[in-house]
Amino acid sequence: MSAISFDRKLALGIQRVSGASLGRYQSAVVRIGFSATYLFFLLREYPHRHEMYGPDSPWGWDMARQLMATNDAFSVLMWSDGTVWFETVYAVTIVSAALLMVGWRTRTMSVLFMVGVLSVQNRSIFIGDGGDNVIHLMAIYLVLTRCAQVWSLDAWRAARATAGHARSGSAPPEAPGPRDVIGPALWTVLGVVLATGTLTDGLGGTWWLPALLWSVWLGQAVWWVVNRYTPHGEPRVLLDVLANLLHNAALLVIMAEVCLIYATAGWYKIQGSRWQDGTAIYYPLKLDSFTPWPALSDIVASSGVVVMLVSYLTVVVQVAFPFTLFNRRVKNVLLVAMIGEHMGIAVLLGLPFFSMAMIAADAVFLPTAFLVWLGGRVALGRRRLFARKGHGAAPPQAGDSDGTGAPGGSGGLAGSGQEAVRPGGDGGHTLVG
Repeated sequence: MSAISFDRKLALGIQRVSGASLGRYQSAVVRIGFSATYLFFLLREYPHRHEMYGPDSPWGWDMARQLMATNDAFSVLMWSDGTVWFETVYAVTIVSAALLMVGWRTRTMSVLFMVGVLSVQNRSIFIGDGGDNVIHLMAIYLVLTRCAQVWSLDAWRAARATAGHARSGSAPPEAPGPRDVIGPALWTVLGVVLATGTLTDGLGGTWWLPALLWSVWLGQAVWWVVNRYTPHGEPRVLLDVLANLLHNAALLVIMAEVCLIYATAGWYKIQGSRWQDGTAIYYPLKLDSFTPWPALSDIVASSGVVVMLVSYLTVVVQVAFPFTLFNRRVKNVLLVAMIGEHMGIAVLLGLPFFSMAMIAADAVFLPTAFLVWLGGRVALGRRRLFARKGHGAAPPQAGDSDGTGAPGGSGGLAGSGQEAVRPGGDGGHTLVG
């Protein structure tokens, strides 16, 4: 009986990780959080972009090129030292971050976002902090996830198509599917750029980046053909299984990465004498470079008890968090503490983008029920806002729980639609929610 029970559990586990994308809401929040963080960063530094990453940077183009020849790094900004090319790359990175945030052509935008992040950051590697390192890694992982199944324009478009077939009482067409012009056009243009970069040896000195880019490019072609001619056939089922496995593996890597960040940070802090005596946070509060609100910093630093408690609490939370993942209540308490800690860093130390990046990474562990509730509140607020402006609010459609136009509600962009959820979909597991 035990062997049969184990086989049954194994079969259910395989079915779960291959039959559905786990953590749909969590991956959507991670997508929105990191793309918004880098978008706001690029916009804030727009007046200084030439001095930081462009032709006027103290870290000149020739020096950056020499360094990348030794460390095999990648940056499309090394393809040319011209101002026009720099402005083009910077603008494309901004646009891709904005479109990834709202979930338009998410797979393509995630690749462009990754290329933009790697290119800009590797151009001047001495600019940045720990938050930039996290964005660097997460930009790569997001390419492998299905992070647009909820709270995205892609999900909203898919939900509208499904709802249209439901209202007409007709089944979705087997073949061919709706004609898509934008997708093939993007695919063709990016294929030319990718081929040019490959032939000119402009994809860095590693093997994994060209392999990833070409795999995504070819995979998009296969995905388009299958959706165009057999959208409900066995090839589509196979592609869904492969995409689910890749998504779930990437989500697991993201969670492991966050745990590793906190574990290493906590254990290194334990070895520091200032953390041991509980005075560590006092010193950055007295640095002019990290005190945007000197009066507020002085109030916090003037209390020895507050300084000691916050110092010790920071170490305890970071060390303990990875060990609490299988206890939802304790995990959620520590998660709130970590998010509060990063909000304090943003205000007291003037590091808003570092804090935004870390909060976006923490979001992978937020409970599904909370995210669904939050999406519903945002959707309700949006409808009320439009109603006050006199545009009127669309009445709830059949099968909607909140009038968002999506079965089950609280999907799409800020609650405006989502993909249909298959049986056995994400119900919230221990690690994610």
